[in-house]
Amino acid sequence: MQISPSASPGELLRLLRDGQARTRAELVTETGLARSTVRARLDSLVDAGLVTDRGNGASTGGRPASRFVFNARSRLVLAAEVGATHATVAVTDLAGEPLTTERLALDIADGPDAVLGLLTKTWRALVTPLGTPVAGVGIGLPGPVEHSTGRPTNPPIMPGWNGYDVPARVAADFDVPVLVDNEVNLMALGEHARCHPDEQHMMVVKVATGIGAGLISNGELHRGAVGAAGDLGHILAPGAGDAPCRCGNTGCLEAVASGPAVAARLSEAGIEATTSADVVALVQSGNPVAGQAVRQAGRDIGEVLAGCVSLFNPSLIVIGGSLSNAGEMLLAGVREAIYRRSLPLATEHLRIVPSQTADNAAMLGAAAMVVQHALSPVVLDRQLV
Repeated sequence: MQISPSASPGELLRLLRDGQARTRAELVTETGLARSTVRARLDSLVDAGLVTDRGNGASTGGRPASRFVFNARSRLVLAAEVGATHATVAVTDLAGEPLTTERLALDIADGPDAVLGLLTKTWRALVTPLGTPVAGVGIGLPGPVEHSTGRPTNPPIMPGWNGYDVPARVAADFDVPVLVDNEVNLMALGEHARCHPDEQHMMVVKVATGIGAGLISNGELHRGAVGAAGDLGHILAPGAGDAPCRCGNTGCLEAVASGPAVAARLSEAGIEATTSADVVALVQSGNPVAGQAVRQAGRDIGEVLAGCVSLFNPSLIVIGGSLSNAGEMLLAGVREAIYRRSLPLATEHLRIVPSQTADNAAMLGAAAMVVQHALSPVVLDRQLV
């Protein structure tokens, strides 16, 4: 990796974040910087605790050379994924590796003061014994978020949250940057950072109470002009007819292929089911009607995703969310529709796979969002001046 001769400490750290220990001479060779510049940049990173001397390397004569490596434990990240009835709260290091995690029961309808107060109280209990500085806070919420301000925007299942200044409330307890995004965007970040870092173009689809997608384009999260990219659940689904949707329209994908929609279809057939979890339990117990209903939901989702494949041309689609726990039935339906409806060129190298991070995807994404911000050269260099 060759970097600019005027490379700052933050840009030098970007190189060291791969975890490989390097001597000053190796850094000079890799960066093209002058030896004196590398020494000065390293000194500032070492003083900040972000880089440590791992010990002596092989000597070519005289004193063995020191080897320097990124110190991911120098700062902590506070991360949370908040759902309608629960939250996953974690403390991670600067590599996004969870150090401690706790799952909380809550009701998003209790409002922002109650929910955010519970999060900050939990973080405080988790982080105090560690005695390490906090770099930032990342939060995923189950509704639309204006990422630039961290304020929810007309979230349908979050009464009292519209326009609420989430960063300001959390920063009152932790005086660090607070970043907020939609949970599906953060699922995409989490899956990309943890499981598929080399994929440049991918989609992560969440199928649960609602249906949404997070997009990774050119290796970066794509939020769109106002943060509304990936609103898959409210695209008109072929064959949905006039099925009413909670958004006020009819015929939305969510109205026919979400967990509650599948459960409602089973109830109409005389099979007791209310939630995604009920549907999954039926499929796992071998109920053939539930299995076919989930496969049809997969086909419906695949019909919409086929258009996305033609437009966006991803190399990978990851299917997650609570209904994905039904396993191969959902995936089979998605694959069937996509491969039937999309052109061969777009699907030649396309993989459609289940989520590998399961319920932790958005939490890991929240941590990754903070790490990307805190260790970006622009932010880091300002702090090291």
